Amino acid sequence: MLDGSTPPPREGAAGTAWLLIANARVSGRPRDPAREAVLVRGERIAAVGELDELRGLAGPGAREVDVGGRRVVPGLIDSHAHVLRAGLSWEREVHWSGVASLEQALGLVRERARELAPGDWIPVIGGWHPAQFAEARSPTRADLDLAAPENPCYVQVLYDEAVLNAAALAACGFAADNADPPGGSVQRDADGSPTGLVRGHGAFRHCLAAMGRPGRDAQALSIRSMLRELAALGLTGALDPGGIGVVPETYEPLYDVWRAGSLSLRLRLFLGAGERGAERRQIEDWMRLAPRGSGDGLLRVTGIGEIIVFRCWDGDGLTPFAVDADSFREFTEISTLAAAGGWPMHVHAIRDESAGAIIDAWEEVDRRHPIAGLRFCLAHAEGISERNLKRARALGLGLALQDRMLMRASGSAAGWGERAVAHAPPLRRMIELGFPIGGGTDATVVSSINPWLSLWWMVSGRTFGGPRRVAEHRLTRAQALGLYTHGSAWFSAEEGVRGRLAVGQLADIAVLDGDYFGIDEEAIPALRSDLTLVGGRVVHASERFAGIEAEVNPAG
Repeated sequence: MLDGSTPPPREGAAGTAWLLIANARVSGRPRDPAREAVLVRGERIAAVGELDELRGLAGPGAREVDVGGRRVVPGLIDSHAHVLRAGLSWEREVHWSGVASLEQALGLVRERARELAPGDWIPVIGGWHPAQFAEARSPTRADLDLAAPENPCYVQVLYDEAVLNAAALAACGFAADNADPPGGSVQRDADGSPTGLVRGHGAFRHCLAAMGRPGRDAQALSIRSMLRELAALGLTGALDPGGIGVVPETYEPLYDVWRAGSLSLRLRLFLGAGERGAERRQIEDWMRLAPRGSGDGLLRVTGIGEIIVFRCWDGDGLTPFAVDADSFREFTEISTLAAAGGWPMHVHAIRDESAGAIIDAWEEVDRRHPIAGLRFCLAHAEGISERNLKRARALGLGLALQDRMLMRASGSAAGWGERAVAHAPPLRRMIELGFPIGGGTDATVVSSINPWLSLWWMVSGRTFGGPRRVAEHRLTRAQALGLYTHGSAWFSAEEGVRGRLAVGQLADIAVLDGDYFGIDEEAIPALRSDLTLVGGRVVHASERFAGIEAEVNPAG
């Protein structure tokens, strides 16, 4: 059940304990002396300022943590990341995000093969791009055969294609005399034998079904493993938009983690259609069984999205798209239900024609149920036009923007044209128009979950193998960080309590291992958090701060 009826025992457990983060850099000016501090009382920030002043404000028994001049920033919030879906198999997968060469990537596969029994699967499911490798190419079937000859190995490149080794082809039942799976294709040589390359969502689903899914307890352990890695990146929150295949039982392991008091990330759930057909019934069931706002400060049912009607969903946005009259009517009816019930909506729209159709529907809804203030938003919006931007702004919509184009620019250029890709998304114009904007990733298949890679993309405009975003749509470091903190908090109506280092805000804080404002631009993707707090509670500590969790976190 997603009704929040059994809250975890540790919610609010920080009480009124005092914590002083001392000798920090808080202001955003890299050359300032590290004499600043953040004073935390319980779950919230009590003061920010000069260290000597804050020492005088701290209550009895305050714990002082000297961070040695490190940069302190608000905990990062991803405006759109498939945390749940990724977490279910996170521990099982090999992750290639940030790997610099194909040789190193294959080394990770070899290492995993040594740990597993013959026949156990080795999946690499997105979050990387061939252009990040020194070799500038994907692995071949032969590469994977050499790396893991006795283990089925499946390597997916975004939603473009996947490479399988011989063991995986056999495990999936792909042979010369087999038909292609519905909705997918299997590349074959002149003799009809599979080459190891498959394409299409149907082929991907077929392969994932052959792998099977870990049991509920294993999924919960996997979610915990992912949460540890996200905390080490300084992530303290995310909006999870469900997605394809996400149905009520998919959430059970996540709620197990929450009820056990082990959730270390503030998750805001947007519930949508997980399967084609009967989308309205699915969403009506969500509205009835999972009341808006149910949960607590860590896990909360927040809104509806990202997929409302599959025939209004433009996928990767690579091909022209039109919404038929029946689908438009169904989308409008569901949006009316959401607006009447006060539900925020968070809807996928990459291409301008998709965004235009959604805005058409919402303008119709707005005439009966004003949506300004309901936190309706478009997610992605890379291809949106000036005309539709102005229409969206007039409705009071927000824009949840991700670094999809970091890995999608090269694939989009053929259909969109290089000039259009170099302006996608028009970040500066969106800011000028006054939109509420949140930064994020759309992880974990089409992008890495690493927030610093996304921040680097916003600042530098660089992409993997595609056109660089034009200078007019690159952001300053302060602007980018703002989108990834209080900007993303807007979508759950929490910009007043999350995302800033300010008095009264929740103490969601990251102490970085490098100065985001002072390091070379190309070093931004490698940033990590040495110390991460969520509501004043330590959820990650590097070796530099070993033992601090036991000292700072309350018992129980």
